[in-house]
Amino acid sequence: MPPRDRLLAALVAVLWGVNFVAIHFSLEHYPPFFLVALRFLVLAIPTVLFVKWPGVKVRWLLGYGLGFGILQFAFLYAGMQAGMPPGLASLVLQASAPFTVVLAAVWLRERLTVIQGVGIAIACSGLGVIAAERAGVSALLPVILTLCGALGWAFGNVCSRQANPDSPLRMTLWMSVVPPLPMLALSLLVEGPDAVWQSVSTAFTLEALPADLGLAYTAVLGTVVGSGIWTTLMKRNPSSRVAPFSMLVPVAGFTSAWIILGDVPTWGDIVGGCIVIAGVAIATVAWRKRARMPRDLEPEESPSATAG
Repeated sequence: MPPRDRLLAALVAVLWGVNFVAIHFSLEHYPPFFLVALRFLVLAIPTVLFVKWPGVKVRWLLGYGLGFGILQFAFLYAGMQAGMPPGLASLVLQASAPFTVVLAAVWLRERLTVIQGVGIAIACSGLGVIAAERAGVSALLPVILTLCGALGWAFGNVCSRQANPDSPLRMTLWMSVVPPLPMLALSLLVEGPDAVWQSVSTAFTLEALPADLGLAYTAVLGTVVGSGIWTTLMKRNPSSRVAPFSMLVPVAGFTSAWIILGDVPTWGDIVGGCIVIAGVAIATVAWRKRARMPRDLEPEESPSATAG
C-alpha cells in the first residue's frame, strides 16, 4: 500500500471519527431511522438527475447499499439513540475491520499474511483496552446494535471490492439511492408518522440548526468524501490492507468528542489508541516492506498481481 493511500486512509478515519459527533447532534432532533433516510435522500436526488451510472453490476451496488447504507447506519443510529456515546460507538463499530478480513478471506479468497494477522491482533487488543476502560458507559443493547452495524459495514466493504467500479465516487453516490425508501418505510412503521412529521415541521428552526449541520456533515464529508476515498482505496488495494485503517476511527472519535462535547478520554483511552495506531502500522506499513524484498525473485507476488 503506497504512502499516499495510507495518508488518504488516515484522512478518512478522521472524517469518520468526527462523524459520530455530527450524528449525536442530528439524533437530538430526528428519529434514527428517518435520519438515515434523510442522510441518503439528500444525495440520491441529485445523483439520479446528474451523475452517470458507475458501470457496475446492479447486484454489487445493491449489496453495497444494503451493507454500508442500510444495515450499518440503521443499527448504528439505533444504538446511539439507545444510549451509545459517540466515542464508544466509534470504537465498537470498528469491529468491521476483522469482520471484513474474515469475509474477504472466506468470500474472495484473499490471503492474510502472518504479519497482517499480528498487526490486526495488536490493534484489536488496543480496542479491547479502550472497551475495558469504557465498559460501564453503555448498556448491552446499544453495544450489540453497534456490532450489528459493524457487520453490515464489512458486508458493504466486500461488495464494493467485488463491484470494481470505473469511478468509485460515482458508485458511492449511486449507493445512496438504495437506502432512502427502505429506511423511510421502516421509520414510518417503527417510529410512526407523527414523529417523522414533528421532526420535519421543525427542521428549519434555530433549535434544529445543530442537527441540520450534523446532517450536512454526514451527507457530504462522511458519505461523499469519506466513502468515495474509501471505495477508491478498496478498489486498488486488497481489502485486508485497507480495512485495518478503520481502527483509527475511534482515536479520532474520542478526540472529537473530547473537544466538541467535553467527553474527556481516560488514560485507558489514550493507551488503547496508541496500541491501535501501532497495530495498524504493523498490518500495513510492515507488509509493504516485506513484499518489496522478494519482488525480483518472485514477480508473481507483485501488487498488481495480488490486487486483481
